[in-house]
Amino acid sequence: MDILITEDLQAPAIDALAAKFSVVREPALWKDTEKLKAALAEARTVMVRNQTQLTADVLAAAPKLIGIGRVGVGLDNIDLKTATERGITVIAPLDANAVSVAELTLGLLLALARKIPQADRSTKAGGWDRRGCTGIELAGKTLAICGFGRIGKLVAKRAAAFGMRLVVSDPFVKPGDVTLAETAATLCTTLEDALAQADFVTTHSPLTPETKHMFNAQTFAVMKPGAFFVNTSRGGVVDEAALLAALQSGHLAGAALDVREVEPPKERSAFETMENVILLPHVGSFTHEAQTRTFEAVCTDLERLLRGEPALNMVNIPRL
Repeated sequence: MDILITEDLQAPAIDALAAKFSVVREPALWKDTEKLKAALAEARTVMVRNQTQLTADVLAAAPKLIGIGRVGVGLDNIDLKTATERGITVIAPLDANAVSVAELTLGLLLALARKIPQADRSTKAGGWDRRGCTGIELAGKTLAICGFGRIGKLVAKRAAAFGMRLVVSDPFVKPGDVTLAETAATLCTTLEDALAQADFVTTHSPLTPETKHMFNAQTFAVMKPGAFFVNTSRGGVVDEAALLAALQSGHLAGAALDVREVEPPKERSAFETMENVILLPHVGSFTHEAQTRTFEAVCTDLERLLRGEPALNMVNIPRL
């Protein structure tokens, strides 16, 4: 078996691969670890999104595996250390969906500021509540960008065009960063310093042991009363119970979540009843353009690996 697909992934680029290689599609395989391990025993490469958990134990059951194609950018479902030790190339086209996620982030900032979902629901219900749907402008407001990688920088450029003042929190960014200068953004020494200044907070951090629940009761308490919170990164960076408490107390004015701690959520929550909360089903990268770029990049690299050539979008093994 050349390529094993363990989730519900469909694209013309996959169909093109199937015409050249042996492709096995098992869209529900990610749900059963033992069946996943059995199937991987014969696979040369595997294509996943974010539901398949490729742990050290699972990778140990894949002696023939030479490559993992991650359709997306988050890598928290793949044990990179083990993959590297086993000589398995991990492919992730990190630039492919950055524009789509950045644009969605700006859309959510606008939706919160101008109460767009509330106005839509009210008007469709027969109302005409202009006063109740009065919002605020983004211009002149301070936006804290937590995580200043590809997506964070694109958000900064777009927010600057709206006339927002930018503060940045990212321990890996240096003061001389070009995008900081281009957007007149201020690099803060601590997360708390950035949060305390912000009218809006958006996070673009990967989920790691260090970032898990980085937004918690303590950090939400640091935020300005009446501030808004947006998360289009990973659900695990937020303690949802703490966020809910900050919203219910009125300390935060609203929140928009494209990602959740558990996806999809196993239980209903009070978030769903709140007018000032926007919930999306992890669609940051779901534009036709981003999906096309992502699938084409992953499929091209899997084909390269199967032909004995190095991948172009590898994230764990340096190209020689």
